[in-house]
Amino acid sequence: MQSLVISIMGKDKPGLVDAVAKSVYKHQGNWQGSSFAHMAGMFTGFVEVHVPEEEKQALIEALDAIKDLSVQSVAVTSADNTLPTKLIVDVMGNDKTGIVQELTSVLHQFNLNILTFSSHCESAPNWGSLIFKAKAEIAVPETFDDGELQDALEALANDLVVDITATR
Repeated sequence: MQSLVISIMGKDKPGLVDAVAKSVYKHQGNWQGSSFAHMAGMFTGFVEVHVPEEEKQALIEALDAIKDLSVQSVAVTSADNTLPTKLIVDVMGNDKTGIVQELTSVLHQFNLNILTFSSHCESAPNWGSLIFKAKAEIAVPETFDDGELQDALEALANDLVVDITATR
């Protein structure tokens, strides 16, 4: 079996995921995992599938033929199946330009790998401004002390609330 990571993007409309799923099924693929989102009228996401080697090219061609959908795929030759030690980092504070860059810079300073990252802004009912919320799942060394990370993240702004949860 060949592992493929497929990314998709297109103007949002019903049936996009179904079209991808039907193509994967038709080419004997096994859907391993996925993440999809609607943003600014666009539908985007990615999926990992395992497909027989002899079906790989036909699946890629079938995905490319889906109308109004931009599709890219990458064959993964070797996957590291070891489970990393993980932390979940939840952040909330007033929105400001550059906040994502500041957060990711701190994670990079600690040489941490971001496994998942999601963020959004929402209205703060009593403040008249936007609240930024983010959640990151990061891989950390087995003996990582998250106290220094929490201090570094909270030092970015005096209104930033940081919650770190170990999932070891």
